[in-house]
Amino acid sequence: MKGVLLPGDRRVVVADFADPEPGTGEVVIRVKASAICRSDLSLYYGDAVISGDKAGKVITGHEPAGVVEAVGDGVASLKPGDRVAVYLAVGCGVCRWCRGGEFFLCHQWECLGFTRDGGNAEFLKVPERNCLKIPDWMSFTAAAVSTDAFGTLFSAMKKLGVAGGTTVAIFGLGPMGASGVLAAKARGARVIAIDPLADRREFAASLGADIVLGTSFDTLHADLLDLTGGEGVDAAVDCSGNANAQNAALDATRRLGKVAFIGEAKQTAIRPSEQLIRKELTLMGSWYFSIGEYDEILRIVGDENVPLEKLVTHTFALNDAEEAFARFDRRETEKAVFLM
Repeated sequence: MKGVLLPGDRRVVVADFADPEPGTGEVVIRVKASAICRSDLSLYYGDAVISGDKAGKVITGHEPAGVVEAVGDGVASLKPGDRVAVYLAVGCGVCRWCRGGEFFLCHQWECLGFTRDGGNAEFLKVPERNCLKIPDWMSFTAAAVSTDAFGTLFSAMKKLGVAGGTTVAIFGLGPMGASGVLAAKARGARVIAIDPLADRREFAASLGADIVLGTSFDTLHADLLDLTGGEGVDAAVDCSGNANAQNAALDATRRLGKVAFIGEAKQTAIRPSEQLIRKELTLMGSWYFSIGEYDEILRIVGDENVPLEKLVTHTFALNDAEEAFARFDRRETEKAVFLM
């Protein structure tokens, strides 16, 4: 089979690999769609956000979907032909975190595409428990973006208590921020979407954002106060990892409000007394979603007709992986997906 490696220095290698065989409790999936994520660029550059001696040496891709091709001994819930998305975190299966459905918190966890072969390939082998059945009405493209992209932001909105009557500000309108617009609107919120790039603001508006703003940080705080009667937003999400945006999110959120940081950032300086303590603000990190939330994610996508495929601006074949990552790096695409 063919698969894609990202060994660093903006190199992309499409190589031949042996077809995987399922072991006990494992499933082999014929991949139909696999989405590119901004975190993949850390591998592309050679500074993996999920590090280890396997980073850059395993097949990339942590947002795949496809059809079950073969099952190993002991697999009871799946059969060849079943349509599935894939949960990116592979945990030990028995610790408190895995038993709670949060495999990504397992101390022994592996991540598809970073420390374990991922979905940018014709076939993928994963544990049975990592497979998420998808309904017939969901396309493989939508399924691929329903996990890390939409699922992560849906979970974040739940943690923030976003619902009807909530005003939420989303900072950074790349693929994750755009997913946040869909997730917040599906939960009934008023959405203020913020990004310096006009085309991203226009895209957010097309997804349902109620208000879009640029990021002149000199005036942004005043603009957000004006839009919220002087109180500030109920909740804010930073998807950019930019220190200015993270601080703007903290500044713009009202007393007793909540803020989630989603964009990866190695370091940020904040003002705890002013931004957190005296406002009794809740600040949280939000990384992924519990596997038990996926049924709810599917339900809301179906009930609210969430247009997940609108998040995808470009599709590529595996053989065009070098072009795909180069264009994604240059921000010539938003969410891009390999179709097999």
